[in-house]
Amino acid sequence: MPVNILYPVILSVPEKNRLLTGREKVLFLSRYARKALAISARKKGFVLTEAAKDDHGVPKAYEGKYWSITHKDEYVAGVASLTSIGIDIEKIRPCSMALLKKTASQKEWALSSEESYKLFFRYWTAKEAVIKLKGTGIKDLLRCRITEILDENHLIIKYMDERWLVEHFFFKGHIASVVKNSDIIEWMAWNGDELGTK
Repeated sequence: MPVNILYPVILSVPEKNRLLTGREKVLFLSRYARKALAISARKKGFVLTEAAKDDHGVPKAYEGKYWSITHKDEYVAGVASLTSIGIDIEKIRPCSMALLKKTASQKEWALSSEESYKLFFRYWTAKEAVIKLKGTGIKDLLRCRITEILDENHLIIKYMDERWLVEHFFFKGHIASVVKNSDIIEWMAWNGDELGTK
């Protein structure tokens, strides 16, 4: 069976663009995330000439090529694949107990004694990545269940009667998560001067 390698690409948002606000900021971050996506696709060996979304905002496959993007104030990310894919990125920071309860069940929280904010963002980004892959939206966050934590960078989610293996990448106070399954992941990050593999 051939090995499938995915190349999630993370780009640092230039300082001057972090000061943008409102619609201008959203448009810039979306365009910049698509730059990360284009790099991922090229590394994968193809060009995504179209990266459109359907009426529900779900990325549409184009000629058998799938994609997912995510963006935050400081970083954006994109990944291209020959199968359905999902990626998410977040800054690890304190959050409310109410948000913790809305994200996972007591049974899920009991799977680990890891520091709560770090664990929260592992769960949040992993669930977001799977939801993006399936195109179902945030309303299904609690239907995604963490069933097993394999190690500090991998966990298993059960959703829609399927098991999904998710890989995490930690960097500069942030976490990125991508649906891995049987793929090999080669994270790539732009440090401002050159693109490097992590």
